[in-house]
Amino acid sequence: MTQHVNLGGIALPAVGQGTWFMGEQPAEQQREIAALQAGLDAGLTLIDTAEMYAEGGAEKVVGMALKGRRDRAFLVSKFYPWHASATEAIDACERSLKRLQTDYLDLYLLHWRGNVPLEETLLAMQTLQQQGKIGRWGVSNFDVEDLHELWQEAGGDACATNQVLYHLASRGIEYDLLPECQQRSLPIMAYCPLAQAGKLRHQLLTHPLLQEIAQQKGISVAQLLLAWVIRKEGVMAIPKASSTAHVKENALAMQVTLSSEELALINQAFPPPNGKQPLDMV
Repeated sequence: MTQHVNLGGIALPAVGQGTWFMGEQPAEQQREIAALQAGLDAGLTLIDTAEMYAEGGAEKVVGMALKGRRDRAFLVSKFYPWHASATEAIDACERSLKRLQTDYLDLYLLHWRGNVPLEETLLAMQTLQQQGKIGRWGVSNFDVEDLHELWQEAGGDACATNQVLYHLASRGIEYDLLPECQQRSLPIMAYCPLAQAGKLRHQLLTHPLLQEIAQQKGISVAQLLLAWVIRKEGVMAIPKASSTAHVKENALAMQVTLSSEELALINQAFPPPNGKQPLDMV
């Protein structure tokens, strides 16, 4: 059964589509557009991008992919912390909307914490909502202390999500951040749910235990890793939509259920945190 996460009153599929590293190679553009469109067709309606990705290049790719399909997508973008002031966040949003060829974002996120007071950023978000340019707003890379500060600001409790790094080899949020967000019904959006490309991802995808469990279930290790990330209430994953084959595979991960025995074996190989850890970021 396909899993959903409630984000600000909207039921969204627990797996979405990420766009980090898209828009960097013109030769890849058509393949990237096709992957995003295939993801939409497979039910992966949330598409996450940012002004940082290829300095707006990824947003342009998303805009092309959504031509004639904008109403089918839940569109998320993020802005730099140095664009977080009351006026600059509004300007940054306008630029993103132009690149995305749309007049509204479903969700707009502060990419990470900077030096601008949260009160100013909140004012910008409220203004953008009043103008109809964003439906909801949220944050990214916020640890527990950051969220506590945010919630103390007037209107801070309207935050719709916290997007953080979370995968099997990076479980620090399970100690305090995830339980607190679950308690407040604040969804977690997990970026790099398969770990960032490189040595760590390779180690996960080739891990003997994970390969064995995946083989027994008739799924790929990538699907197993995604199913593991979204196993908890209120957690969604946004793997990069790298090809049409991958997005279809990602969508099927929502139908995978891990047994308590399988989860226990995974916990032995990748133990959960037993104390507070610094928030992991890439």
